[in-house]
Amino acid sequence: MDEENNDSFKDMNLKEKTVTVIGISLLLVIVIGFIFSIFFFGFAGIFQLLGVHYDSIWSLVIFVVSFFILGFIVDLIVDAMAKITVKNVTGSVNVFLIQMLFGFASNWFVLFVVDEFINGITLSFGTKLIIALLLGLIDPIFDNKKE
Repeated sequence: MDEENNDSFKDMNLKEKTVTVIGISLLLVIVIGFIFSIFFFGFAGIFQLLGVHYDSIWSLVIFVVSFFILGFIVDLIVDAMAKITVKNVTGSVNVFLIQMLFGFASNWFVLFVVDEFINGITLSFGTKLIIALLLGLIDPIFDNKKE
């Protein structure tokens, strides 16, 4: 291959920079859309199983977007706290339980806040607990890649 194809971004002309920025932006939109669709259909499925009714599909979309955004912010803080907490803990079961409890608490908090602000969906206390527990169990399973 030609060595000149490895130019840096600042050495590109305007057309190449535009194509690069559009390509990266499109890739980010696709990835975020894929992640959002997993959340959306996951919540739709859980709500169907638990008998939660929502006024319209837009209520569910707003709920999922709100959960996604607030959950991302809360997870940044809570994951840091969980990693600091399990730093000196021995035993994979203890680490899993601590991470699950942090995940459960953060997911319950996010569900509580989003449920209070979204009028089209009303979750009962038990439904919030079940969903938070499921999400709290799933999070450390996918987070612990090395185990």
